[in-house]
Amino acid sequence: MTDERLMRAIAGKDEAAMDRLMNQYAKLLWSVAAGVLRPLGTDEDLEECVADVFAFLWLNPEKYDPARGSLKSYLALVTRSRARNLCRQLLRRQTLPLEALEDAAGPADPEQDLSRRQRAQDLREALDTLGEPDREILLRRYCWDQKPREIAAALDLPVKQIDNRLYRTKQALRAHVQREELP
Repeated sequence: MTDERLMRAIAGKDEAAMDRLMNQYAKLLWSVAAGVLRPLGTDEDLEECVADVFAFLWLNPEKYDPARGSLKSYLALVTRSRARNLCRQLLRRQTLPLEALEDAAGPADPEQDLSRRQRAQDLREALDTLGEPDREILLRRYCWDQKPREIAAALDLPVKQIDNRLYRTKQALRAHVQREELP
């Protein structure tokens, strides 16, 4: 079934067509959302984001314009946009779950695990000391992998100021963590 036929069926509120679309694109949308949300969001956040995209498409099928690109590209773009919005909400809540970093290291002996957990706690505390926009700049650069030019455009700041703030923020975090490591 072509994208246009599939979208006509969805516009006609054909649930079987929507099920087919969801089965076809769910994994793609999950990976797009994970690429944006993983540093901040949980699996529930990813699930919510993808579900929101499908609900948006169901309620607004006319928003898709086949002349502008494929349905696959459109869904990926909508997912990326929704995931970024959700990231902004998570940033406003000032929560940063670092369990993903803790789990990424894999199993370790208890002493190494305790040391790793302590470093993660020190990093959390250091991040909590940051003010805005420094915290958002740091997260955008190192969690969202945005370039300074993109960050500058998003925050309406000069690129040089973004570079300077990144440098100073990294220095401050390094100093904070090193103070915590002293006996």
